[in-house]
Amino acid sequence: MLKGKKILLCITGSIAAYKSVILLRLLVKSGAEVKVIMTESAKDFVTPLTFSTLSKNKVLSDLFDDGTWENHAMLGRWADVMLIAPASCNTLAKMANGFCDNLLLAVYLSSQCPVLIAPAMDEDMWHHPASKKNMEILKQNGNQFLHVNNGELASGLIGEGRMAEPEEIIESLTHFFLRKLNLEGLKALVTAGPTYEEIDPVRFIGNHSSGKMGVAIAEELFTRGADVQLVLGPSEIEIENGIKVKRVTSANEMYEACMENFKSYNIIVMAAAVADFTPKKKANQKIKKTAGEFSLELIKTKDILLEAGKIKTKGQTLVGFALETNNEKENALKKLEEKNADLIILNSLNDAGAGFGHNTNKITIFDTHKKEYKFPGKTKKEVAFDIVNTIIQFRK
Repeated sequence: MLKGKKILLCITGSIAAYKSVILLRLLVKSGAEVKVIMTESAKDFVTPLTFSTLSKNKVLSDLFDDGTWENHAMLGRWADVMLIAPASCNTLAKMANGFCDNLLLAVYLSSQCPVLIAPAMDEDMWHHPASKKNMEILKQNGNQFLHVNNGELASGLIGEGRMAEPEEIIESLTHFFLRKLNLEGLKALVTAGPTYEEIDPVRFIGNHSSGKMGVAIAEELFTRGADVQLVLGPSEIEIENGIKVKRVTSANEMYEACMENFKSYNIIVMAAAVADFTPKKKANQKIKKTAGEFSLELIKTKDILLEAGKIKTKGQTLVGFALETNNEKENALKKLEEKNADLIILNSLNDAGAGFGHNTNKITIFDTHKKEYKFPGKTKKEVAFDIVNTIIQFRK
Protein backbone atom coordinates (compact mmCIF):
# COMPACT_ATOMS: atom_id res chain seq x y z
CA MET A 1 0.00 0.00 0.00
CA LEU A 2 2.95 2.37 0.61
CA LYS A 3 4.83 1.41 -2.54
CA GLY A 4 5.47 4.49 -4.65
CA LYS A 5 4.01 6.86 -2.05
CA LYS A 6 5.88 10.10 -1.46
CA ILE A 7 6.45 10.65 2.25
CA LEU A 8 7.90 13.83 3.74
CA LEU A 9 9.28 12.68 7.09
CA CYS A 10 9.83 15.56 9.50
CA ILE A 11 11.85 15.08 12.69
CA THR A 12 11.88 17.47 15.65
CA GLY A 13 13.93 17.68 18.84
CA SER A 14 12.88 14.74 20.97
CA ILE A 15 14.56 11.64 22.35
CA ALA A 16 11.95 9.71 20.34
CA ALA A 17 13.87 10.76 17.20
CA TYR A 18 15.81 7.50 17.47
CA LYS A 19 12.57 5.70 16.54
CA SER A 20 12.44 7.71 13.32
CA VAL A 21 15.52 5.86 12.08
CA ILE A 22 13.58 2.60 12.32
CA LEU A 23 10.50 4.28 10.86
CA LEU A 24 12.48 5.52 7.85
CA ARG A 25 13.92 2.04 7.31
CA LEU A 26 10.42 0.54 7.31
CA LEU A 27 9.13 3.20 4.92
CA VAL A 28 11.93 2.58 2.44
CA LYS A 29 11.52 -1.19 2.78
CA SER A 30 7.82 -0.82 1.97
CA GLY A 31 8.70 0.94 -1.29
CA ALA A 32 7.93 4.52 -0.30
CA GLU A 33 9.98 7.45 -1.56
CA VAL A 34 11.07 9.48 1.46
CA LYS A 35 12.53 12.93 1.90
CA VAL A 36 13.60 14.02 5.38
CA ILE A 37 13.40 17.40 7.10
CA MET A 38 15.14 17.87 10.45
CA THR A 39 15.00 20.77 12.86
CA GLU A 40 18.30 21.93 14.35
CA SER A 41 17.37 20.51 17.76
CA ALA A 42 16.64 17.12 16.19
CA LYS A 43 20.33 16.90 15.27
CA ASP A 44 21.17 16.77 18.97
CA PHE A 45 19.54 13.33 19.11
CA VAL A 46 20.24 11.79 15.67
CA THR A 47 22.55 12.67 12.79
CA PRO A 48 21.51 13.79 9.30
CA LEU A 49 24.01 11.32 7.83
CA THR A 50 21.95 8.39 9.12
CA PHE A 51 18.78 9.66 7.44
CA SER A 52 20.43 10.68 4.18
CA THR A 53 22.05 7.23 3.92
CA LEU A 54 18.79 5.38 4.54
CA SER A 55 16.58 7.63 2.40
CA LYS A 56 19.17 8.11 -0.36
CA ASN A 57 18.18 11.76 -0.36
CA LYS A 58 19.84 14.82 1.09
CA VAL A 59 18.45 15.75 4.51
CA LEU A 60 16.94 19.23 4.52
CA SER A 61 17.15 21.49 7.54
CA ASP A 62 18.37 25.01 6.66
CA LEU A 63 15.75 27.45 5.42
CA PHE A 64 18.31 29.36 3.35
CA ASP A 65 20.76 26.64 2.28
CA ASP A 66 21.32 25.89 -1.40
CA GLY A 67 18.19 27.63 -2.59
CA THR A 68 16.00 25.75 -0.12
CA TRP A 69 13.96 28.89 0.53
CA GLU A 70 12.81 28.99 -3.08
CA ASN A 71 11.89 25.29 -2.96
CA HIS A 72 10.18 24.90 0.40
CA ALA A 73 6.69 25.38 -1.05
CA MET A 74 7.32 22.60 -3.57
CA LEU A 75 8.08 20.02 -0.87
CA GLY A 76 4.51 20.20 0.43
CA ARG A 77 3.24 19.83 -3.11
CA TRP A 78 5.58 16.94 -3.90
CA ALA A 79 4.51 14.80 -0.94
CA ASP A 80 1.46 12.56 -0.67
CA VAL A 81 1.64 13.07 3.08
CA MET A 82 3.71 15.10 5.54
CA LEU A 83 4.52 12.94 8.55
CA ILE A 84 5.90 14.70 11.63
CA ALA A 85 7.42 12.02 13.84
CA PRO A 86 8.33 12.86 16.50
CA ALA A 87 6.41 16.09 16.94
CA SER A 88 7.68 17.86 20.05
CA CYS A 89 5.58 20.03 22.34
CA ASN A 90 7.49 23.09 21.11
CA THR A 91 6.90 22.35 17.43
CA LEU A 92 3.19 21.70 18.00
CA ALA A 93 2.88 25.08 19.73
CA LYS A 94 4.60 26.82 16.81
CA MET A 95 2.44 25.02 14.24
CA ALA A 96 -0.76 25.93 16.09
CA ASN A 97 0.20 29.60 16.26
CA GLY A 98 1.57 30.04 12.74
CA PHE A 99 5.27 30.45 13.58
CA CYS A 100 7.68 30.15 10.66
CA ASP A 101 11.25 30.20 11.99
CA ASN A 102 12.60 26.98 10.45
CA LEU A 103 12.27 24.92 7.29
CA LEU A 104 9.82 22.41 8.79
CA LEU A 105 7.38 25.16 9.75
CA ALA A 106 7.77 26.91 6.38
CA VAL A 107 6.92 23.66 4.60
CA TYR A 108 4.01 22.99 6.96
CA LEU A 109 2.46 26.43 6.42
CA SER A 110 2.70 26.12 2.64
CA SER A 111 1.86 22.43 2.45
CA GLN A 112 -0.92 21.24 0.13
CA CYS A 113 -0.75 17.62 1.30
CA PRO A 114 -2.37 15.97 4.36
CA VAL A 115 -0.39 16.22 7.61
CA LEU A 116 -0.08 13.34 10.09
CA ILE A 117 1.39 14.10 13.51
CA ALA A 118 2.99 11.63 15.94
CA PRO A 119 3.44 13.55 19.22
CA ALA A 120 6.21 12.79 21.70
CA MET A 121 6.63 14.50 25.07
CA ASP A 122 6.61 13.96 28.81
CA GLU A 123 3.30 13.14 30.46
CA ASP A 124 2.96 16.50 32.23
CA MET A 125 3.48 18.29 28.92
CA TRP A 126 0.99 15.97 27.21
CA HIS A 127 -1.74 16.74 29.73
CA HIS A 128 -1.02 20.47 30.08
CA PRO A 129 -3.99 22.64 29.02
CA ALA A 130 -1.77 24.64 26.66
CA SER A 131 -0.72 21.48 24.82
CA LYS A 132 -4.31 20.26 24.62
CA LYS A 133 -5.38 23.64 23.24
CA ASN A 134 -2.63 23.60 20.61
CA MET A 135 -3.55 20.09 19.50
CA GLU A 136 -7.22 21.00 19.28
CA ILE A 137 -6.35 23.97 17.04
CA LEU A 138 -4.28 21.70 14.81
CA LYS A 139 -7.13 19.16 14.59
CA GLN A 140 -9.56 21.92 13.66
CA ASN A 141 -7.14 22.95 10.91
CA GLY A 142 -7.42 19.47 9.39
CA ASN A 143 -4.31 17.79 10.77
CA GLN A 144 -4.56 14.17 11.92
CA PHE A 145 -2.96 12.93 15.14
CA LEU A 146 -1.60 9.46 15.79
CA HIS A 147 -2.07 8.05 19.28
CA VAL A 148 0.58 8.23 21.99
CA ASN A 149 1.57 5.23 24.08
CA ASN A 150 1.77 4.76 27.81
CA GLY A 151 5.17 3.67 29.14
CA GLU A 152 8.59 4.75 30.33
CA LEU A 153 9.43 8.34 29.42
CA ALA A 154 12.74 10.17 29.06
CA SER A 155 12.17 11.74 32.48
CA GLY A 156 12.11 8.30 34.05
CA LEU A 157 8.41 8.57 34.80
CA ILE A 158 5.82 6.09 33.58
CA GLY A 159 2.87 7.60 31.75
CA GLU A 160 1.37 8.87 28.51
CA GLY A 161 3.37 10.76 25.90
CA ARG A 162 5.54 8.10 24.25
CA MET A 163 5.56 8.36 20.47
CA ALA A 164 3.77 5.54 18.70
CA GLU A 165 6.07 2.70 17.70
CA PRO A 166 7.37 2.71 14.10
CA GLU A 167 5.29 -0.37 13.23
CA GLU A 168 2.16 1.36 14.54
CA ILE A 169 2.90 4.45 12.45
CA ILE A 170 3.33 2.30 9.34
CA GLU A 171 -0.07 0.73 10.06
CA SER A 172 -1.64 4.18 10.46
CA LEU A 173 -0.12 5.33 7.17
CA THR A 174 -1.45 2.22 5.45
CA HIS A 175 -4.93 2.95 6.80
CA PHE A 176 -4.60 6.56 5.71
CA PHE A 177 -4.02 5.53 2.10
CA LEU A 178 -6.66 2.80 2.29
CA ARG A 179 -9.22 5.51 2.94
CA LYS A 180 -9.17 6.27 -0.77
CA LEU A 181 -10.52 2.79 -1.55
CA ASN A 182 -13.90 1.05 -1.65
CA LEU A 183 -16.30 3.42 0.09
CA GLU A 184 -15.20 6.90 -0.89
CA GLY A 185 -18.24 9.12 -1.40
CA LEU A 186 -20.56 6.98 0.71
CA LYS A 187 -22.07 7.88 4.09
CA ALA A 188 -22.27 5.39 6.96
CA LEU A 189 -24.19 5.38 10.23
CA VAL A 190 -22.93 3.16 13.06
CA THR A 191 -24.35 2.65 16.54
CA ALA A 192 -22.17 1.33 19.35
CA GLY A 193 -22.08 0.78 23.09
CA PRO A 194 -24.84 0.25 25.65
CA THR A 195 -27.75 2.46 26.60
CA TYR A 196 -28.54 3.45 30.19
CA GLU A 197 -32.19 3.69 31.16
CA GLU A 198 -32.59 5.94 34.19
CA ILE A 199 -34.49 4.66 37.23
CA ASP A 200 -33.66 7.64 39.41
CA PRO A 201 -30.80 10.20 39.43
CA VAL A 202 -28.45 7.51 40.80
CA ARG A 203 -29.51 4.17 39.32
CA PHE A 204 -30.04 2.91 35.80
CA ILE A 205 -30.71 -0.24 33.77
CA GLY A 206 -27.75 -1.07 31.53
CA ASN A 207 -25.64 -3.88 30.11
CA HIS A 208 -22.01 -4.91 29.79
CA SER A 209 -21.41 -3.65 26.25
CA SER A 210 -18.09 -1.81 25.93
CA GLY A 211 -18.76 -0.40 22.45
CA LYS A 212 -15.49 -1.86 21.14
CA MET A 213 -17.04 -3.79 18.26
CA GLY A 214 -19.16 -0.93 16.96
CA VAL A 215 -16.28 1.54 17.25
CA ALA A 216 -13.98 -0.86 15.37
CA ILE A 217 -16.56 -1.07 12.56
CA ALA A 218 -16.86 2.72 12.43
CA GLU A 219 -13.08 3.04 12.21
CA GLU A 220 -12.85 0.42 9.45
CA LEU A 221 -15.58 2.13 7.41
CA PHE A 222 -13.73 5.42 7.87
CA THR A 223 -10.47 3.76 6.82
CA ARG A 224 -12.12 2.63 3.58
CA GLY A 225 -13.18 6.18 2.75
CA ALA A 226 -16.73 6.43 4.09
CA ASP A 227 -18.06 9.57 5.76
CA VAL A 228 -18.94 8.05 9.15
CA GLN A 229 -21.43 9.17 11.78
CA LEU A 230 -21.07 7.20 15.02
CA VAL A 231 -23.89 7.25 17.57
CA LEU A 232 -22.21 6.10 20.77
CA GLY A 233 -23.80 5.11 24.06
CA PRO A 234 -21.99 5.56 27.39
CA SER A 235 -18.36 4.64 26.67
CA GLU A 236 -14.89 6.01 27.40
CA ILE A 237 -13.38 4.76 24.13
CA GLU A 238 -11.41 7.44 22.27
CA ILE A 239 -12.63 7.82 18.71
CA GLU A 240 -10.37 8.16 15.68
CA ASN A 241 -9.96 11.71 14.44
CA GLY A 242 -12.26 12.35 11.46
CA ILE A 243 -15.23 10.24 12.58
CA LYS A 244 -18.24 12.33 13.57
CA VAL A 245 -19.52 11.27 17.00
CA LYS A 246 -22.84 11.89 18.70
CA ARG A 247 -22.85 10.66 22.29
CA VAL A 248 -26.15 9.54 23.77
CA THR A 249 -27.32 7.86 26.96
CA SER A 250 -30.78 6.34 26.57
CA ALA A 251 -32.41 4.14 23.95
CA ASN A 252 -34.74 6.96 22.99
CA GLU A 253 -31.82 9.36 22.49
CA MET A 254 -30.12 6.78 20.29
CA TYR A 255 -33.33 6.30 18.29
CA GLU A 256 -33.71 10.04 17.73
CA ALA A 257 -30.05 10.38 16.66
CA CYS A 258 -30.39 7.49 14.18
CA MET A 259 -33.63 8.75 12.63
CA GLU A 260 -32.16 12.21 12.05
CA ASN A 261 -31.08 12.28 8.38
CA PHE A 262 -31.51 8.49 8.23
CA LYS A 263 -32.22 8.39 4.50
CA SER A 264 -28.94 10.18 3.71
CA TYR A 265 -26.87 7.14 4.75
CA ASN A 266 -25.79 4.43 2.33
CA ILE A 267 -24.68 1.96 5.00
CA ILE A 268 -26.28 1.56 8.44
CA VAL A 269 -24.70 -0.76 11.02
CA MET A 270 -26.67 -1.22 14.23
CA ALA A 271 -24.01 -2.61 16.57
CA ALA A 272 -25.21 -1.00 19.81
CA ALA A 273 -26.61 -3.10 22.66
CA VAL A 274 -29.80 -1.10 23.09
CA ALA A 275 -31.91 -1.75 26.17
CA ASP A 276 -35.17 -3.57 25.37
CA PHE A 277 -36.98 -2.03 28.32
CA THR A 278 -36.99 1.27 30.19
CA PRO A 279 -38.72 2.27 33.45
CA LYS A 280 -42.26 3.52 32.88
CA LYS A 281 -41.68 6.21 35.48
CA LYS A 282 -38.37 7.82 36.39
CA ALA A 283 -38.04 9.11 39.93
CA ASN A 284 -36.85 12.71 40.31
CA GLN A 285 -35.13 11.89 43.61
CA LYS A 286 -33.08 8.92 44.70
CA ILE A 287 -35.35 6.04 45.70
CA LYS A 288 -34.64 5.19 49.33
CA LYS A 289 -34.10 1.65 50.47
CA THR A 290 -37.02 0.32 52.51
CA ALA A 291 -37.76 -2.86 54.43
CA GLY A 292 -40.33 -4.05 51.92
CA GLU A 293 -39.94 -5.26 48.36
CA PHE A 294 -39.52 -2.83 45.50
CA SER A 295 -41.27 -3.26 42.16
CA LEU A 296 -40.22 -1.56 38.94
CA GLU A 297 -42.64 -1.33 36.02
CA LEU A 298 -40.94 -1.45 32.63
CA ILE A 299 -42.10 -0.59 29.14
CA LYS A 300 -40.57 -1.52 25.80
CA THR A 301 -38.11 0.83 24.14
CA LYS A 302 -38.33 1.60 20.44
CA ASP A 303 -36.78 -1.13 18.29
CA ILE A 304 -34.29 0.94 16.30
CA LEU A 305 -33.36 -1.83 13.86
CA LEU A 306 -37.03 -2.63 13.21
CA GLU A 307 -37.90 1.02 12.61
CA ALA A 308 -34.89 1.40 10.32
CA GLY A 309 -36.00 -1.66 8.34
CA LYS A 310 -39.43 -0.10 7.80
CA ILE A 311 -38.09 3.08 6.20
CA LYS A 312 -34.90 1.96 4.45
CA THR A 313 -34.80 2.68 0.74
CA LYS A 314 -33.21 1.08 -2.30
CA GLY A 315 -29.47 1.60 -2.18
CA GLN A 316 -29.29 1.52 1.61
CA THR A 317 -27.64 -1.47 3.28
CA LEU A 318 -28.95 -2.22 6.78
CA VAL A 319 -26.85 -4.39 9.09
CA GLY A 320 -27.95 -5.73 12.45
CA PHE A 321 -26.45 -7.83 15.24
CA ALA A 322 -27.89 -10.89 16.97
CA LEU A 323 -26.34 -11.86 20.30
CA GLU A 324 -27.71 -15.31 21.09
CA THR A 325 -27.32 -18.00 23.74
CA ASN A 326 -29.38 -20.79 22.14
CA ASN A 327 -30.78 -21.74 18.73
CA GLU A 328 -28.32 -19.21 17.41
CA LYS A 329 -28.70 -19.64 13.64
CA GLU A 330 -32.47 -20.00 13.78
CA ASN A 331 -32.87 -16.87 15.89
CA ALA A 332 -30.46 -14.87 13.74
CA LEU A 333 -32.28 -15.75 10.51
CA LYS A 334 -35.60 -14.92 12.14
CA LYS A 335 -34.26 -11.52 13.17
CA LEU A 336 -32.89 -10.91 9.66
CA GLU A 337 -36.36 -11.42 8.19
CA GLU A 338 -38.42 -9.69 10.87
CA LYS A 339 -36.27 -6.57 10.94
CA ASN A 340 -36.02 -6.35 7.14
CA ALA A 341 -32.23 -6.14 7.43
CA ASP A 342 -29.84 -6.96 4.60
CA LEU A 343 -27.18 -8.58 6.79
CA ILE A 344 -27.31 -9.99 10.30
CA ILE A 345 -24.16 -10.62 12.32
CA LEU A 346 -24.45 -13.49 14.77
CA ASN A 347 -22.54 -13.56 18.06
CA SER A 348 -22.94 -16.57 20.30
CA LEU A 349 -22.16 -16.26 24.00
CA ASN A 350 -21.35 -19.97 23.83
CA ASP A 351 -18.19 -19.14 21.83
CA ALA A 352 -15.08 -18.44 23.87
CA GLY A 353 -13.83 -14.86 23.51
CA ALA A 354 -17.10 -13.58 22.00
CA GLY A 355 -19.64 -11.12 23.38
CA PHE A 356 -19.31 -8.20 25.76
CA GLY A 357 -16.07 -6.97 27.27
CA HIS A 358 -13.63 -9.01 25.15
CA ASN A 359 -11.06 -7.68 22.71
CA THR A 360 -11.87 -10.63 20.46
CA ASN A 361 -15.01 -11.84 18.74
CA LYS A 362 -16.29 -14.73 16.63
CA ILE A 363 -19.03 -14.07 14.11
CA THR A 364 -21.19 -15.61 11.42
CA ILE A 365 -22.89 -13.33 8.90
CA PHE A 366 -26.14 -14.14 7.08
CA ASP A 367 -27.54 -12.11 4.19
CA THR A 368 -30.86 -11.89 2.38
CA HIS A 369 -29.38 -13.85 -0.55
CA LYS A 370 -29.23 -16.90 1.77
CA LYS A 371 -25.44 -16.72 1.94
CA GLU A 372 -23.61 -17.62 5.14
CA TYR A 373 -20.17 -16.26 5.98
CA LYS A 374 -18.37 -17.98 8.86
CA PHE A 375 -15.25 -16.54 10.45
CA PRO A 376 -12.92 -17.87 13.16
CA GLY A 377 -12.28 -15.99 16.38
CA LYS A 378 -10.24 -12.83 15.79
CA THR A 379 -9.51 -9.47 17.34
CA LYS A 380 -12.40 -7.03 17.04
CA LYS A 381 -10.33 -4.92 14.68
CA GLU A 382 -9.88 -7.92 12.39
CA VAL A 383 -13.57 -8.81 12.74
CA ALA A 384 -14.48 -5.26 11.68
CA PHE A 385 -12.32 -5.75 8.58
CA ASP A 386 -14.28 -8.92 7.73
CA ILE A 387 -17.62 -7.23 8.34
CA VAL A 388 -16.83 -4.26 6.09
CA ASN A 389 -15.51 -6.59 3.37
CA THR A 390 -18.78 -8.53 3.54
CA ILE A 391 -20.83 -5.31 3.32
CA ILE A 392 -18.86 -4.24 0.23
CA GLN A 393 -19.28 -7.66 -1.36
CA PHE A 394 -23.03 -7.62 -0.65
CA ARG A 395 -23.45 -4.16 -2.20
CA LYS A 396 -21.81 -5.13 -5.49
